Amino acid sequence: STVATNAVLEGKGVRTLFITNRGFTDLLTIGRQARQALYDLQPPVLPPPVPRELCHGTGGRIGSDGAVLEPLTTADLREIEEVAARQAPTAVAVNLLFSYLDDRAEKAIRSCLPDDLFVSLSSEVLPEIREYERGIATWLNAYVGPLVEGYLRRLRVALPGSSVSVIQSSGDTVSAGQAGGQAVRMLLSGPAGGLVGAGFVGHLAGRDRLLTFDMGGTSTDVALVDGAPRLTSEGRIGRFPVAVPMVDMHTIGAGGGSIATVDAGGMLRVGPESAGADPGPACYGRGGTDATVTDANLVLGRLRADAFLGGGMTLDVNAAEAALDRIAVRMGCSRFEAAEGIVAVANEHMARALRVISIQRGEDPRQFTLASFGGAGGLHVCALAEALEMTRVMVPVHAGVLSALGMLAGRPGRQLSRTLPGVLGELDADIVEAGFAELELEGRAFLAEEGIALDSIAAGRSVDLRYLGQSYTLNVPWRDPADAADRFRLRHLERYGHELDAPVELVNVRLGIHGQPVPFELERVETSAPARPRGWSDVDGTRAAVYRREELAPEQVIRGPATVTETVATTWVAAGWRCRVDSWGNLMLTLV
Repeated sequence: STVATNAVLEGKGVRTLFITNRGFTDLLTIGRQARQALYDLQPPVLPPPVPRELCHGTGGRIGSDGAVLEPLTTADLREIEEVAARQAPTAVAVNLLFSYLDDRAEKAIRSCLPDDLFVSLSSEVLPEIREYERGIATWLNAYVGPLVEGYLRRLRVALPGSSVSVIQSSGDTVSAGQAGGQAVRMLLSGPAGGLVGAGFVGHLAGRDRLLTFDMGGTSTDVALVDGAPRLTSEGRIGRFPVAVPMVDMHTIGAGGGSIATVDAGGMLRVGPESAGADPGPACYGRGGTDATVTDANLVLGRLRADAFLGGGMTLDVNAAEAALDRIAVRMGCSRFEAAEGIVAVANEHMARALRVISIQRGEDPRQFTLASFGGAGGLHVCALAEALEMTRVMVPVHAGVLSALGMLAGRPGRQLSRTLPGVLGELDADIVEAGFAELELEGRAFLAEEGIALDSIAAGRSVDLRYLGQSYTLNVPWRDPADAADRFRLRHLERYGHELDAPVELVNVRLGIHGQPVPFELERVETSAPARPRGWSDVDGTRAAVYRREELAPEQVIRGPATVTETVATTWVAAGWRCRVDSWGNLMLTLV
């Protein structure tokens, strides 16, 4: 699922020719002219997304009203053929102005190109306003499309007779045969699987409103799940905006491998630099000498040296202590205090990220259950809940591999959109209904091609609205113009704290269309006798019981402080917390 993501982040996509209208060949390079460091007078010069020699301007320009301003001529098409032959690209991205109003010129360009080229059209990838965001999405789709398509083709050949599906950044699945042509919709597919898995397990546990954090070795992803993962069209991958629908997620550089340092002013810093998997934290015994969050947790006793990876790997306590001692000397404190400081700083980084995805979105985190997954999440979940004044925590079963579980539980679907501008009070509702009907027809055709029964398909309608004169939109469900306007004004008040006395403008219509998921169930825990502690640890100066998660019985109650170990993760039940095991093996924690 990370083929597309890694290719973009590492700059290892295919050679791509970018075709747009004359005078706009620098479109992707100029972008929005937003500077990463506002006061940096000498910012590093970044390479353009597409080298200048691979940017070609042509005709086929239309205006905002759909009128042809410069036709696409036969000479233009011959010139495109010559450029493609001379530059020998592997893929071509075509992004003409206002192509979402009339896609004939883009299709004519595709028809003149060789059949062996991967061609991505903006009118198919993202038929929406904003030529820069549409252009980046179209280019990214072409840039990684052949890589994804080739990988999936080989996978299907290796699995003859099998039905292979791939999860998208929205959390919906798509058949492998269709996925290659929409590679840009897979850039956040791995984390999306985790959110689908969290929603699936949370529903079984009776917790549909979740504030999630996925903590791995290098980074932490946080998100909201309110029945289903929330989506955004303002996501990013590296330095590029990705305007296709994807799970609304905030990522920070804080993980188990985040390195602790002391700066010139004596301030303790944790991350974003990471020890990675090789050499990894000092306690891995692979030559790493930097103190990390994992080393701090081991020194504090929250990690068991003999129970890491279910006992498959023994951690080097002496190496971790030596790494912490170097930090402690710089700080003028004890080893134990240095470890506590490292964990506290890492927790604050993650708590700040959780506030961004909840409070800054107008949501009260106290109304949600904090769901932790990823290999390192369970060690920090109690402290993070207390920082946000939350009293309920869930550590799902299979928390260390929840993204994989979510991929199995996902349902086939598409997120389709189209720009349909107009002031709500003046726009004919029949025009909006016709726009939705066209999207639904397109979505049903996609799902029918996958073999989804038409009578099992359900669709949800929504619209992107803004006050007239604004640049950014908010998405609300669609029933009728008046209801949508009321919902928008309320959403705007919740998000920004104020209303405007201005007309409400419709920008995009959106349709989420889904089939029924493949039947998938979790096995209930069958252990009958409550588990006894496997041992005791000295954690934070307190005696804590150690349990094996697979031995816990349904409805067994554990009181903190305690450690629950498993093959792919460890959970620290802090003092003052009560842990109950539900029927599926989820750890349901409550602050007493």
